[in-house]
Amino acid sequence: MAKVISGPAYVVRDNIDTDQIIPAQYLTLVPTIPEEYEKLGTYALIGLPDSLYTERYVEEGSTKSKYPIVIGGRNFGCGSSREHAPIALGAAGCEVVVAESFARIFFRNSIATGELYPYESEGALSDTIKTGDHVEVDFDKDELRANGHVYPLKPLGEVRPVIDAGGIFDFARQTGLIPARDENNP
Repeated sequence: MAKVISGPAYVVRDNIDTDQIIPAQYLTLVPTIPEEYEKLGTYALIGLPDSLYTERYVEEGSTKSKYPIVIGGRNFGCGSSREHAPIALGAAGCEVVVAESFARIFFRNSIATGELYPYESEGALSDTIKTGDHVEVDFDKDELRANGHVYPLKPLGEVRPVIDAGGIFDFARQTGLIPARDENNP
């Protein structure tokens, strides 16, 4: 099945750390509780400095972002190993983060949680794409289209079906690596 995610992009620079993605004071929210998962999304990227990012990723009073795609620079998701970072972005409605590079733990947490697709770009897209630009990410062609240009992306490879399944545990259940959940004994 062809997969294209499109919409306005939210653009950030290099070295966006997990404190900027979801500050520590919100880590008490439990993502497995639906109300708290939704609330976690309202705080996605709230740690970005106001002086550099005049527009919030999630507007005040909203639970979802209007930006399904985040464009980042180098080392996106650096800092701590908190899995809340990709979960907060996913809860806010982010479907894909395209960055020049990712911190390894953020990349792995994105796959393990199944919250979003971490796509690596071949160059610095945050220098040419601006917040609000309409962007299309084509998973079958491994490319991003914006402003009349086509930018190659590094293939997701074997991680795509894991994220498609909803994360590592759902993938393992669907492929028979671990037993499916028993409704009588979850």
